[in-house]
Amino acid sequence: MKKASGTKEDPWILKTPPGSSEFTMYKDENKTPPILVCTVGKTVLHYNYSCLQDLHTMLKQHGDWMELGSADEQKPAKEGTVEAWGRDPGNPNGGWYGLKKGFRGRFGMYIPPLMEVLGLAEVEHNPKNNRMRAV
Repeated sequence: MKKASGTKEDPWILKTPPGSSEFTMYKDENKTPPILVCTVGKTVLHYNYSCLQDLHTMLKQHGDWMELGSADEQKPAKEGTVEAWGRDPGNPNGGWYGLKKGFRGRFGMYIPPLMEVLGLAEVEHNPKNNRMRAV
């Protein structure tokens, strides 16, 4: 895989942890604060860019594998998962890293593959119940 620059013109081309779907992501620095723009088919999701460093820091402190637990915004996130942390009012963002109401979930599906490509984490690629840990 060629190393993308992560811009709108040269986005990262990623696969979900199970490898079942492809999606793209890029950093939009024209927003304040910067955001990640994730495109899955025709669906566009936005995440606060700071989630990458914040999640990496949390995983380092956690010190072990953590279940991803991806879920849509309307569904509850399994406790103790990356998804639950990405919504928790106690995280450094003060809650949801997802920015588009109705599309704020799936943090545990789309952020871990980018962290893996950036060398910040290891991610499992099983059909279900994948985990990640900081590198």
